[in-house]
Amino acid sequence: MTIFKDSKTAMKVAFLPLMASASLAMAQSGDEQLIQNLIELRGQVEDLQAELQIMKAEHSQSMTYLNTRKTELEANLDRKGLQIKQSQTALIKLQEQIKSLGADSEQMIPDVMLYASSIKQGIAYGIPFKVLERSSVVEGIERDLEGRKITAQHAINRLWAFLEDEMRLARENAIYSQTVELNGENVLVDVAKLGTVMMYFKTRDDLYGQAVRQGNAWQFRVFEEASDAEAVAILFDSLKKQIRQGLFTLPLDLKTQG
Repeated sequence: MTIFKDSKTAMKVAFLPLMASASLAMAQSGDEQLIQNLIELRGQVEDLQAELQIMKAEHSQSMTYLNTRKTELEANLDRKGLQIKQSQTALIKLQEQIKSLGADSEQMIPDVMLYASSIKQGIAYGIPFKVLERSSVVEGIERDLEGRKITAQHAINRLWAFLEDEMRLARENAIYSQTVELNGENVLVDVAKLGTVMMYFKTRDDLYGQAVRQGNAWQFRVFEEASDAEAVAILFDSLKKQIRQGLFTLPLDLKTQG
């Protein structure tokens, strides 16, 4: 039997089991909370991993889509370049024929007029970028040739210079201003021309849209989706800042591009 000399010592000894019991309870409670926190963290990690897998799959699908569209657009651009080169080759042949017959040969005028007409057809079928202005250049050559103000050789030289300008346009991404028919009205807009493949527009009241081909005619349509307008707004901002290369996510319907 332990004999306590005073009451204070007895109270201290009696209090020790109570403290030990309370510490054990707190430790158990802390362990349970830690386990619960670990469970929650593990659940969050699993959710993040699942979300990451979804994002990877979406990214893979987006890259596949973009690569497909890039291939199709490059093919369209190659076709346009091929058409221009074919026209240039035809003009070279005409030049050789004219030289053999004489620079003032009247016999070659119908052939030169025929190729001038084919160039205008290419302008009309391509994107609706300043069609009247570009066509008027060729029509001016036709008028001068018909009126005998220039020779067939001179007409060939001017058509050649025009095709060189067309090649430059095919490689150029830039912003221009032009009048378009929108909802039955002629409206002055800014257009973002991507080579001779695609063309987007922006109205003065910040409406965005795209030139789309319907059958044999082109139409200018305002985007219905806000995401499409935002994507094209980024394109306009980049081109205005002279950023002409980069990765842009743009609304695209190749079936309506012709």
